[in-house]
Amino acid sequence: MTNNESDSSREWASQAYALLKQKQELKKQELNKQEEELKAEQLKAEELKVAVNKKNLSNLQDDVEVKLGEFDDDFTWSAMVLAAQGKKVNEISIDEIDWLSKLRKGLEETRKGFVSELLDKLGDDPLTPESLDDLETLLIRADVGIDSTDKVINKLRKKLNEEVVGGEEGIKFLKDELRAIIEKPIQNSGTNILVPQKGKLNVWLIVGVNGVGKTTTLGKLAYLSSKSNYKTLIAAADTFRAAAVEQLQVWGDRSKVDVISNQSKNADPAAVVFDAINAANKRKSDLLLVDTAGRLQNKNNLMDELSKIKKIIDKKVPDAIIESLLVLDASQGQNGLKQAKSFAKSANLSGAIITKLDGTSRGGVSLAVSAEVNLPIRFIGAGEGIKDLRPFNSFEFVEALLADR
Repeated sequence: MTNNESDSSREWASQAYALLKQKQELKKQELNKQEEELKAEQLKAEELKVAVNKKNLSNLQDDVEVKLGEFDDDFTWSAMVLAAQGKKVNEISIDEIDWLSKLRKGLEETRKGFVSELLDKLGDDPLTPESLDDLETLLIRADVGIDSTDKVINKLRKKLNEEVVGGEEGIKFLKDELRAIIEKPIQNSGTNILVPQKGKLNVWLIVGVNGVGKTTTLGKLAYLSSKSNYKTLIAAADTFRAAAVEQLQVWGDRSKVDVISNQSKNADPAAVVFDAINAANKRKSDLLLVDTAGRLQNKNNLMDELSKIKKIIDKKVPDAIIESLLVLDASQGQNGLKQAKSFAKSANLSGAIITKLDGTSRGGVSLAVSAEVNLPIRFIGAGEGIKDLRPFNSFEFVEALLADR
């Protein structure tokens, strides 16, 4: 990027920052006004000795919950990633900036072990066969996977045989190739962003082994869905793990989404789903999120239980749209890839959710899942907060992965 381009980018980001600061101040003023009105209404009600319904200020409070940070390189980078996708200055939100900042920070460990070393080796000099060998090693070390690495390196070698490729051009080419790998299964699925379809019941089965953050991820999905104005319900069908139902109830309370459960010991998961479908139909819900028991491919009884749940859904709501989403812990690297391959054979998966991207050096496993399992990544998590799960965006992911260049 030239000095003029850099100055222009910072000026663009500066305008976005000023607008966001103004928007946040207006939201705070509106919230303060509503709180004052509520206090006055409650005081009047006490004087008249009548009950008054409390106003729900949660939506506005959620809007001002995320604070606008400093105008720094982190903000500028986040704003420019949004601008590169066609966002205008007045269309940027604090939530989007906050998420991109977290994603960039979350991939920092992967970047340290991959990008920083890569940039040190490449510099601004033209690529050489030796630098491609180094890149190959770095990609494999970041758990990008053998297949993905081979595709990228072979295309770079072909390009290098045809022309001189400078360091900056090499990085741009690498970004394009990594995006193409991740985008392929998404495009093959015919659905760019996974959202519930209106007019039908959407049932999303959340599957995965214990310990990957499955129940927590479901809670964050419930919050995201509810905030996106979809009528959402949760089915607590993980009846095997101790305290799973209680944990899910906490997430349901936080996301303001009802949980259908059976508190009796060793309750039948399929029966819980049966009750949840009845409730979803009565309430005309858009989305039913089903928490299933943590299972491995060699646990035949649990895999049979998953089949039983699907049969119940097919029988009760034959026109329901079913998605089976596998939750993977990014920090498990190649072990997560093995889980994806195993589940893909037995659970009829339609997508993956990558969690715990923050703090791991193995964020490249997302590429391996796309290339070797042909599984579209639907959501990613980079943080512990309820808002720290977002629909997957390949452009943002690759930019965050290569954020130092």
